[in-house]
Amino acid sequence: MRIALVLAAALVAASPQAQTPPADPLAETGPGDRYFPPAFLQRSASIAPNVMAATSHPLATQVALDVMRQGGNAIDAAIAANAAIGVLEPTGNGIGGDLFAIVWSAEDEKLYGLNASGRAPQGVTLDQVRADLGADAEEISTRHPHSITVPGAVSGWFALHEQFGSAPMTGLLAPAVAYARDGAPVPQYIAALWSRSRSLAAQPGFAETFLPDGQAPREGQMFRNPDLARTLERVAAGGRAAFYEGEVAAATEAFCARVGCFLTAEDFAAHEATWVDPVGVTYRDYTLWELPPNGQGIAALQMLQLLQPYDLEAMGHNSAAYLHHLVEAKKIAYEDRARYYADPAFSEIPVGTLVSADYADRRRTLLDPERAGTEFDPGDPRAGRGGTIYLAVGDSEGNMISLIQSNYAGFGTGYVPDGLGFSLQNRGAGFSLEPGHPNAYAPGKRPFHTIIPGFITRDERPYMAFGVMGGDMQPQGHVQVFLNHVVFGMDPQAAGDVARFRHQGSTSPTGTLRPMADGGCLAMESGVGEAVRDQLAAMGHQACTGSWVHYGGYQAVMWDAEEGVYWGATESRVDGQAAGY
Repeated sequence: MRIALVLAAALVAASPQAQTPPADPLAETGPGDRYFPPAFLQRSASIAPNVMAATSHPLATQVALDVMRQGGNAIDAAIAANAAIGVLEPTGNGIGGDLFAIVWSAEDEKLYGLNASGRAPQGVTLDQVRADLGADAEEISTRHPHSITVPGAVSGWFALHEQFGSAPMTGLLAPAVAYARDGAPVPQYIAALWSRSRSLAAQPGFAETFLPDGQAPREGQMFRNPDLARTLERVAAGGRAAFYEGEVAAATEAFCARVGCFLTAEDFAAHEATWVDPVGVTYRDYTLWELPPNGQGIAALQMLQLLQPYDLEAMGHNSAAYLHHLVEAKKIAYEDRARYYADPAFSEIPVGTLVSADYADRRRTLLDPERAGTEFDPGDPRAGRGGTIYLAVGDSEGNMISLIQSNYAGFGTGYVPDGLGFSLQNRGAGFSLEPGHPNAYAPGKRPFHTIIPGFITRDERPYMAFGVMGGDMQPQGHVQVFLNHVVFGMDPQAAGDVARFRHQGSTSPTGTLRPMADGGCLAMESGVGEAVRDQLAAMGHQACTGSWVHYGGYQAVMWDAEEGVYWGATESRVDGQAAGY
C-alpha cells in the first residue's frame, strides 16, 4: 500500500479531476510552530541522546548503530553502513560506483570534504568515443561501455578510515560480507526499483548476479551475492590495494578485454580519492555547505544566494509566488552549471565568484517575479565567471558525516566483472561530447557528477548532515529542505516529507549541449494544490506530463546543542530508517 501512495504522490501533474489535497496546515500555523505534512507521507522524527544514524535501508541503519555500540565513531559507522547498503540496495549503489562525503571532525572542530569519484580510462580519447558512438550521437548512453569510469567508492572508505577511523576495517566490512554471503530480504521500494532491471539482463554478467532464476527479487525474498562476499573479504583482508592493485583490478581488466569495455589495471592503480574544501553560503544564522565541482553542489549555493533578498516567509510555503522564485533561481543557476561545472584538474572553475553575493546580484536581474523565463544565458563570472543512496551519522563525541554514494543510473551499466559480484558504474555518461567544453570527455578526467552531500552549520558549529538523492533533483531538493527547516520551522522529518517540486529541461552539462529554449517543465507532488498549479500556469510555467518523476530520497541527522540530542529523519518515499540510542 505504501508504494501505491508514494507513487501517487509523485505523479507529475494532477488533472482537474484529480483528488483535492488536504488543506495546507501552514495556513493555521505561525513560522515557529510545528508543521506536519499530509498524513500519507508522515513519519515522526527520531530523537536520541547519544548517537543517530539515518540511511535508506533499516538494516544498514542497524549496522551503523552496532558499530557505535562497539566503540566505533560516526565515520566508522558510515563506512560499515555504506558497505552493507551496497549489498542490500544494489539498485542505487555499490563498490562499482563513486562516493562523496562531508565530515565534521569534533577533534579538529572543522569540516572536511572528500571527492572519491573515479576517472575515465587513460587510454580512451574523445575522438575515439565520438567515432565509436557514431556521428549522430548526442550523449554517451548509460549502457555503453564508454560510460564506465573507475570505481571510486572503496578509495573513499579507506581515505575516510585513514583520516578519522578508529575501528578495524575487517570489522566494519564484516556485516556487509555476512549479508552478501547469507542473504537479506528485499524491502518494498527497492524491490520495485529492482523490477525495472530486467532490461539489463543482456549486459555481461548481470543476470547471473542480480536476476536469480531470471527474475528480479520480489518484496521479502532473500537475495544472496556470494561473489560480492568474496570481493569484500579480499578488501577487508588486503585493504585498498586489494581492490586497486590486486585481484579485483586484474579481474576487471580481463573482463573488459573479453566484453569490450576499456578499464585496465593501470587505470585502477592510478586512482586516488581527493580531499577538498567544502564551499558555504550563509543564509540567516545558517551556512549551507557543499563540495566544489566536479559535482553540482554549488548550484544549491547559487540558488540560495539568488533568493537572499526575498521575503520567502511572507510569500507562504509552496505558494505560487514562493515556488516561482525557487524555480526561476534554479533555472538561472543551472545555466552556469551547464557551462562551468567540470573537473577542476582540467578546467579553471571560478567557484568563489559563482557562489558570491556580488555575482548573484548581477544574475538576479534575470528573475522576473511575475513571469516564468523561457531561456537564460550562462553568466560570466570571470567579469567580476539516476540511482543513489545517502546516509548521515552522528556520534557521542560530536563527529558527524554526510555521505552519498551511487552507481549513477540504477545498477550502473549492468556490466558485472566475472566473479566479483558488483556492477560497474555508468558515470561517464555525465561527460559532454562537445569539443572544447570544460566537461568534455578526456583520458583520466572526472565527469560531471550529480551526487552531492549537504551539511549545515549554525553559528560556525555543526548542525545538520543531510542529502536528497535523485540526479539533477539534488540541488533543488537541498534548497527546498533547507528553506523548509530554516524559514518555515519544520522539523528535520517534516522538512523532507512535505511536497516538493522538480523543474526539468535546463541546459545539461552532459552530451551535446541543447540549450533550454522553452523554459522547461515543472513537476509537483500532489500536496501542491490546484489553485497554486493554476497560478503557476498563468505565470508561464509548463507542467511536465506523461512520465513518472523521481523527487529524491532524503535522510538527515541534526544536532540540537541546546538539549544535547540528535534528531534523525528519513522521508516516507523510501525504505529507510533513522534510529539512535
